[in-house]
Amino acid sequence: MPESGRATAKDSSSHIPTTATTAPATLAARTTPATPTAPAATRRAGLLVTLVLGGLTALPPLSMDMYLPALPEVTEALGAPAATVQLTLTACLAGMALGQLVVGPMSDKWGRRRPLLVGMIVYVLATAVCAFAPSAGLLIGFRLAQGLAGAAGIVIARAVVRDLYDGVEMARFFSTLMLISGVAPIVAPLIGGQILRITDWRGVFHVLTVVGLVLTLVVWRFLHETLPPERRHAGGVGEALRTMRGLLADRVFTGYMLAGGLAFAVLFAYISASPFVVQEIYGASPQTFSLLFGLNSIGLVAVGQINGKLLVGRVSLDKVLGWGLGTILVAALALLVMTSGVLGDPGLPAVAAGLFVLMSAMGLAMPNTNAQALMRTPHAAGSASALLGTSSFLIGAVASPLVGIAGETTAVPMAVVQVSCAVAALGCFLLMCRPWRTGTPAAEH
Repeated sequence: MPESGRATAKDSSSHIPTTATTAPATLAARTTPATPTAPAATRRAGLLVTLVLGGLTALPPLSMDMYLPALPEVTEALGAPAATVQLTLTACLAGMALGQLVVGPMSDKWGRRRPLLVGMIVYVLATAVCAFAPSAGLLIGFRLAQGLAGAAGIVIARAVVRDLYDGVEMARFFSTLMLISGVAPIVAPLIGGQILRITDWRGVFHVLTVVGLVLTLVVWRFLHETLPPERRHAGGVGEALRTMRGLLADRVFTGYMLAGGLAFAVLFAYISASPFVVQEIYGASPQTFSLLFGLNSIGLVAVGQINGKLLVGRVSLDKVLGWGLGTILVAALALLVMTSGVLGDPGLPAVAAGLFVLMSAMGLAMPNTNAQALMRTPHAAGSASALLGTSSFLIGAVASPLVGIAGETTAVPMAVVQVSCAVAALGCFLLMCRPWRTGTPAAEH
């Protein structure tokens, strides 16, 4: 990881200090023993930390996407309607949202490592219990607990990135994390589909339990503390709430937060509805659904790498973000036209193409909303990360049941939710962030 000093600036529009930070040498020294070839050791340490953070960000997609091909089977096995089974996704999302509000401030007070390890241990236990849930109601409850505990990995991974990077480097690192974590949604449905060939939906949770246990051991062994004691907050819940209130008072930060959360809702409307749209409406097998889902995830990862490797540093993050949100809106409108039957039955290939464009555009929107928001909050990275994650998951949790409100025979509700959220995301970005004005953080700084 690169090393640099620390320079402090102040944004006159928000009165929130920003900090230029890159990975300290001590992290590399802690992760890899000193050797005569120090540069090589530092590179290995940086790669190892990147892989650990990537694993933490990959865990939520694994928890969600490996389970997706099993949704119709869960509906039948537990004797519950589709809308009720979709609440198992909503519960997990809501848990991740609420958990981040707790874990984020905790990590600002006690450091990143201890809250993360506690959360990972609870995640493993909750996931193991999900495998034995006898009813939809109990499964929803256990998925809520799973989400509450899994929130630690999401929020602390982002906070660690903010501890180590700023500016262009932070935006590039988020794109790198998208490459690593993007493998999860590509592989997870494929694994889930294959698991269903040899066992039932409960086997999916057995596999997730093993994955969580392995990741917990890796975190315990290799991820060391990145927040030194002198940068921690000494206050309790009251100070955490005041910090969050101050962050929300920053109009530009809140604009990025809402734009990212609404874009995530577009994504989650797809995640929640696509198993029924592809398998029930268009008659595809679980394996075909898994392949299409993986292809869409490849598009997201590929565009994310174009963002990180080619666009960041050459084009302002706001401009790239605008392109991404605009493309998402166009793709959502196309899906609404196709699924409404205005042009007749478009068939699965046309709908799959629209979903591919929509998913790929997420590679421009998601990393850049995170980077732009976190660049304004070096003094409270954990709390800021918690707000970003909580808003995304809460909005996604609201969008999830709406896509199934008209039953399993139409995809129109999915497209309506996607269009509505895409319009709102673009509106928040333009009206609150005001990217045409100077004085907001940009990648060039």
